[in-house]
Amino acid sequence: MHLDSPKRRSHFGTAGQCRSAYPAQQPLPTEWLAGRDSPWGVQNRPHRSGADALLDQQCRRSDHAARPRRGEEERLKLLQNEQQARKQAEATNRIKDEFLSTLSHELRTPLQAILGWSHLLRSGHLGPEDTERAAETIERNAHAQVQLVEDLLDVSRIITGKLRLDVGPVDLAEVIQAAIDAVRPAAQARSIRLQMLLDPEAGPVSGDANRLQQIVWNLLTNAVKFTPKEGRVQVRLERVNSHIEITVSDSGKGITADFLPHIFDRFRQADQTSTRGHGGLGLGLSIVHQLVELHGGSIQGHSPGQDQGTTFTVQLPLLNVRPSGAEEDGLERRHPTAGQSKPGGSQGTEKETAECPPELSHLRVLLVDDEADSRMLLQVVFEGCNAQMELAASAAEAFEKFKTFQPDILVSDIGMPGEDGYSLIKRVRAWEQEQGTNRTPAVALTAYARVEDRVRALRAGFQVHVPKPVETTELLALVASLAKSPL
Repeated sequence: MHLDSPKRRSHFGTAGQCRSAYPAQQPLPTEWLAGRDSPWGVQNRPHRSGADALLDQQCRRSDHAARPRRGEEERLKLLQNEQQARKQAEATNRIKDEFLSTLSHELRTPLQAILGWSHLLRSGHLGPEDTERAAETIERNAHAQVQLVEDLLDVSRIITGKLRLDVGPVDLAEVIQAAIDAVRPAAQARSIRLQMLLDPEAGPVSGDANRLQQIVWNLLTNAVKFTPKEGRVQVRLERVNSHIEITVSDSGKGITADFLPHIFDRFRQADQTSTRGHGGLGLGLSIVHQLVELHGGSIQGHSPGQDQGTTFTVQLPLLNVRPSGAEEDGLERRHPTAGQSKPGGSQGTEKETAECPPELSHLRVLLVDDEADSRMLLQVVFEGCNAQMELAASAAEAFEKFKTFQPDILVSDIGMPGEDGYSLIKRVRAWEQEQGTNRTPAVALTAYARVEDRVRALRAGFQVHVPKPVETTELLALVASLAKSPL
């Protein structure tokens, strides 16, 4: 008689998967019958006890219950991933928009001074003192523009991998001295003490002298910018084991703990509002970080907290062999953006003259701008048309002067430290309503030039939004038209 070969088979897959949850059991007893000749036509028929049937039923229920739970968990995980990706995309877009707005502001502000003073120079109406002042202001703001462009180009070169170093032995003591000389005028203007501590045992490093000076210059510039008057900025050079350390510390405003992890991020600034007290694009530290890494070094930033100062430490590998005198003499000592700007070709030969509308004569104008160059320029322009000028460097100062000076026209910047122009005009309108006086015509003269900036200015209470830079003749005509049509 022919019988089938017995093989172990799994009759109840669900029970087999769940069996680990129950006490170990013996294999199910099986009765083997004749295969092909069996009158019942049954193969490998198990004998199942009541406990086996109960186990099978419970495991089937468990499997059916687990499937929707697993599906729900996967769905929730996908939803969380999607929400996180959306938040990251929104944050990236917000940073991009903030950077573009800041870039527009930082480019337009120096342009206002450059174009305004250039117009006055071409008019031929300036005396020797004002002519010298105009030339100095134009040169200073042109250098500021060059610095912005150089930073943008450096970021582009870094991102595309096109930044190249002219490597050679570098004496860091001389590099640091040159960087300090470059920032000394800005420090002296604010009575900030510059201290330099140089280790005579600090040997040379291998690197690009220009780029190393750019690193130190950026760190010192940041330190001076964020340190209050009569503060302290210190740079230290010392040898530590097999590397060189450059430490730049200050007694300035410090960095909050939540922003400290982002200090080397591109386009990130601790304050992106219209009331921020310092300019810049938020690129300097990012560029420094990349340049240090290109030199095989590292940089760390540390701050105990707000108003407790900041310390940056740069570590660079030490060069074992001292350079020869010829190599030292070949080092470039100056920051690449510190050179004199070359005058370009003159655009147009027609000599323009400022026309003074008669409405400006004896017109009382309150001018508000935190930029000294802009205040100085517009003071010369309006006083040249016999207007009576009152100047304010902040919104708080402007509000007090508004109440006493009682101007015919208010011309105000928007982005100012502490309180912006939007807040100022709202306070002015509220005070006028309390006093029962007529509304004073107000012009928002600002480097914030987007459509949404214009809408916000008009909603705040300004009559006109004028983006910088603006031709002085256009501004004079605009103010004259407002003076003719009181509100």
